[in-house]
Amino acid sequence: MVLTPPFEPMLAQAAESVPGPGVLAGGLALEQKFDGHRTILFTPAGTGGRVLIQTRRGSLVQDRFPDLVAAAAQLPDGLVLDGELVVWDTAAGRLSFEALQRRAAARGRSAAALAAKTPAFFIAFDVLQQDGTELLTRPYRERRRILEDLFDTRQLSAPWTLCPMTTDLAKAREWLETWTDVSGVEGILVKGMNQRYLPGSRAWYKIRRRDTTEAIIGAITGTLARPQLLVLGRHDHHGRLRAVGRTVPLRPDAAQQVAEHLTAAGPEHPWTGVKFSSAWGSREALDAVLVRPDLVAEISADVAIDRGGVYRHPVRHVRLRLDVSVEDVPRFGGGSAAATG
Repeated sequence: MVLTPPFEPMLAQAAESVPGPGVLAGGLALEQKFDGHRTILFTPAGTGGRVLIQTRRGSLVQDRFPDLVAAAAQLPDGLVLDGELVVWDTAAGRLSFEALQRRAAARGRSAAALAAKTPAFFIAFDVLQQDGTELLTRPYRERRRILEDLFDTRQLSAPWTLCPMTTDLAKAREWLETWTDVSGVEGILVKGMNQRYLPGSRAWYKIRRRDTTEAIIGAITGTLARPQLLVLGRHDHHGRLRAVGRTVPLRPDAAQQVAEHLTAAGPEHPWTGVKFSSAWGSREALDAVLVRPDLVAEISADVAIDRGGVYRHPVRHVRLRLDVSVEDVPRFGGGSAAATG
């Protein structure tokens, strides 16, 4: 069977730690997890003679990445790769999710112009088809060997990158502690060496690096007596309170503690009239209640942060920091570096 789009990729479920050997029998493979767009790439053979780039949700976006399509001349026909599409911001000297978002929305001349400024890279972590033969039933260890041989025999170079993988748990822990300080690397993926590729199944595990820091509680959902989640902010260098994200729903004990210290906002609240989205990139608005922004929350957040300092994923409320004032909270754009105090 020749694979063609739309193709449903295999997925990962969130985990707090590496699962035990009984969960993924046959040994573990641990890969670096990059913060980009999940992408399936098809080279000609069953695709009408074209290179196709498919998003996780099935959309075809090759017209937005002409640099990647041109570079596919390095690849053999009948190949299907699974990986992460990332973009390098040459001006900033870093991987940039914001630049990736701009490229994903550009077409025509704009796509070509952005490709020159912010080139795309494909980080391959699986091969699903080779020479027109699908490999989904092969174990991961065999697919990985085929993928490594492809990079070796073809001497592939940028924009093609082989995703780093290890079977050494200590090495993976080192990645979590050090590599995730590099922009674009946000954690590790855990896979079974004997696993087949199961489209649509959440049979892998993802572990994100999390940092502890502080933010100001500027709004809530629910009521002052029973807050459900917190909307968080930080002051920018002009003293304006800027929204940086929201928490996951509070535990009952945490909600009770927070409620004891909340005060309704006055008309001078800096967020008066502002609407907050329910999730990053969503147009659905939260039913938020403004509160006086004088409480500080300690939060646990992963490293997926926009350049402006906005968390793309909901953070976790750890505790109230009644010993810390809002002036002690990191400034907007300060990322997830832990505050002192």
